[in-house]
Amino acid sequence: MKLRSRLFSKLVALTVIGAIAAAPLQIANAESNDGGARPWMNTSQSAEKRTELLLDAMTLSEKIDFVTGNVNNNYGFYNAPIERLGIPALTMADGPTGVRVANPEIQDKQSTALPTPIALAATWNTTTASEYGDLVGNESFNTTHNVLLGPGFDIARLPWGSRNFESMGEDPLLQSKMGVAYVNAVQKYPVIATAKHFLLNNQETDRFTVNSIASERAMQEVYLRPFAAAIEKASLGSAMCSFNEINGTPACENKEVLTTMLRDQLNFNGFVMSDYGANLSTAPSANAGLDLETPGDPYGFWGSKLMNAVQNGEVSEDVIDEMVSNILYQMFDKGLFDHPAVNKQIPAAEHGAKAQQIAEESMVLLQNKDNALPLKADSLKSIAVIGPDADNYATVGGSSLVKPTYTVSPLEAIRKRAGKGVEVKYAAGTDPISTADIMNGPSAIPSSMLSPVDENGNVIQGEHGLRAEYFNNTNLEGQPSVVRTDGQVNMNLGFYNYDGLNGQSSKLTPVPGDLNGRMSARWTGAIAAPQDGEYTLSLSSFGSSKLYFDGKLLIDNKGEKVATEKATLQLKAGESHDVRIEYRTDWTDGDSDFGGLVRFGWEAPEEVTDSKMQKAVDLAGKSDVAVVVTRTYESEGYIDRSDLDLPNNQEQLIKKVAAANPNTIVVQMSGRAVQMNGWQDDVKSIVQAWYAGQEQGDAIASVLFGDVNPSGKLPITIPVDEHSTPVSDEKQFPGVNGDAEYSEDIFVGYKGYEKEGIQPAFAFGHGLSYTTFDYRNLKTKAKGNGQDSTIEVSLNLRNTGAVTGAEVVQVYAGKLPTSVATPSKQLAGFAKVELKPGKQQRVTVKLDPKAFSYWDENKKTWVMPSGQVPIYVGGASDDIRLTGSVAVKGSGK
Repeated sequence: MKLRSRLFSKLVALTVIGAIAAAPLQIANAESNDGGARPWMNTSQSAEKRTELLLDAMTLSEKIDFVTGNVNNNYGFYNAPIERLGIPALTMADGPTGVRVANPEIQDKQSTALPTPIALAATWNTTTASEYGDLVGNESFNTTHNVLLGPGFDIARLPWGSRNFESMGEDPLLQSKMGVAYVNAVQKYPVIATAKHFLLNNQETDRFTVNSIASERAMQEVYLRPFAAAIEKASLGSAMCSFNEINGTPACENKEVLTTMLRDQLNFNGFVMSDYGANLSTAPSANAGLDLETPGDPYGFWGSKLMNAVQNGEVSEDVIDEMVSNILYQMFDKGLFDHPAVNKQIPAAEHGAKAQQIAEESMVLLQNKDNALPLKADSLKSIAVIGPDADNYATVGGSSLVKPTYTVSPLEAIRKRAGKGVEVKYAAGTDPISTADIMNGPSAIPSSMLSPVDENGNVIQGEHGLRAEYFNNTNLEGQPSVVRTDGQVNMNLGFYNYDGLNGQSSKLTPVPGDLNGRMSARWTGAIAAPQDGEYTLSLSSFGSSKLYFDGKLLIDNKGEKVATEKATLQLKAGESHDVRIEYRTDWTDGDSDFGGLVRFGWEAPEEVTDSKMQKAVDLAGKSDVAVVVTRTYESEGYIDRSDLDLPNNQEQLIKKVAAANPNTIVVQMSGRAVQMNGWQDDVKSIVQAWYAGQEQGDAIASVLFGDVNPSGKLPITIPVDEHSTPVSDEKQFPGVNGDAEYSEDIFVGYKGYEKEGIQPAFAFGHGLSYTTFDYRNLKTKAKGNGQDSTIEVSLNLRNTGAVTGAEVVQVYAGKLPTSVATPSKQLAGFAKVELKPGKQQRVTVKLDPKAFSYWDENKKTWVMPSGQVPIYVGGASDDIRLTGSVAVKGSGK
């Protein structure tokens, strides 16, 4: 299968998702069109019996149509209804960060944009996870959807992962507990939750083809556990298999994974659907355990091909019956037949308020020198708010992009909260963040250094950027289809440029979608350095790119893969030089996942500041406090950054602002780790705000001014830099010759940092408060043995500060009494407790027996060794306040 067509299939699915009739098919206990009775509509029967009755009434052709996804204007990208039998359509919606409504006839495609799941995980609060799931389930049902494509259970293995924002962290126990609460709440409605992606879908780079190589033990102890918990404790309705290969076999035709692990071991009785275009075969996928094929390239591998496979004996009709039964059972069990989804207006203000509460609880106070936070409005006269999108709504791209019912920017909220007595001024400091900033390489040259030319080649004075000409061919031939001024040469088309998918700054004008495939472009104008010095200019691209400087070819990037080519020059302040950049999507393989991808970048001397940044620095220097709001761009697609840098000159912005104002606070909006070692010591406070949804502004302001005491804790480890992680080897990421080796094995995230002795910037579980907590009097006890053990700890927790606050008590199990390698510390349980000043509470935490066990690959089971296990209790994995031990009675040695 061609990679380009596989990507296009995903794009089609994302574009038409939810494109259904405003009123879904209404079904009642009635007779069929031919006058025959429909006994399966009798609600007094069990889901199993109703499934059996309906299956008996279906023809083989209807069964195969039912399990084959389809693209049509009425029902979107999933299987249509079978009206003869009263079977409703499965009306699906993307949902990891809220409900992505794609049908413009449904509430103008709007729903509540929630904080991303990584932010939810930062609350460490299963009650909040339940509230989140309840809101998503409610909005799914009331926007005509009965299947939610979420939550995401992909472990955040890579600190730089572009889809980490959809994950609930790097620890399987945290994910499990939050995920169970989420799924249970969603499925209180007649909505089926779909856990994704099954399995080892932990990178976007080469995601269609990468072979994820992991041990059975790593899969069982780390990557399977959230799915297993949702199956056991939340009656998970559906799972989605992924694009990648697993130990050499594509995920959607991997019988070891889909049948042996998922069905036989975990007792999954839901149905497995493929990611969109992820099914690559007919009989192998059907026989491996796939139940529902979503649309593929261009028409998929099931349908008539599956019928032929049945007729020629490659697939038995019993297998088809099992597929159909798995889907029908969940539809009956979850109420889809009896309670059709509706189009009921979402209460925007009410749900927005809930989104704000979740966002406030998710904020993590990483650093707070000299108690710089909270801000006190009555003692401030001026605040500088700085950042490229501080006055805008920052969100993600891809299938998680939600069209919000309304938005509140950080600038708007800070102004409102500061009040009339405080002057709040804004300066962008850098150009807006764009979809191209997901790509590695030096930051784009600031627009303030560039001047466009007119059609005659004359520099246009007073304007910034370059003249851009876009062509619908790869040779810059004929008349351009688009001519305009671009502030920067920083472009990422294809998947990231489809309407409604990019999620980029509203300050940027997107490139028309007809340029998403093969195209070429030319940018012309002039560049002038702000100060004398040595500058390195660069072109990062996939496809050939050339830079002509004063008419001479300076950089020639062949672009056979995503790469950066550089040239160093001595430039004088204010001296104008002609520049011309030519770019072509002339990929050598004749096909690609990518669209146009190019950036004109720079590396400047440390002392250099362009004019836009200088305005921000000047504003900061004359303000009492500077709040720098930074952000990344993240999305599903085909790229993970392999560095942890802030894009588009934002690191330089922080340094310059901090030098001008010692009272600098950084608010970081991202779903992944960001490198801070270049500026962390220069700023007073750092708030990890994630992508906090449509109420991000109010949530940020509430934390900055102390209306809310931050209680978020990191669900990931933030490393010092990309070289200081347990997964920094190229063989681990992005992989070599198509193989990504999970050689860190079970030592994922903080377990790997501790094993390798790598000191992170901020440890897993870290998060400060505006108050303090005291831990005392640890007690442990255990009874039972093996996986039936009951293990718990108790302690006294006291709020020793002056304000009410919530603390997450984290309990870690130490090395197990066995010769088998186990982590020196792994999360065993946690509890979130809110206390008023001076108040104390006895806190009891029940621990997960799996934290005291390991997976035995020979016995194919969990083994708990007998003996004493160290217990560590504290406020983070590196902030241990109490230590003890517990004696466990195991199931083996």
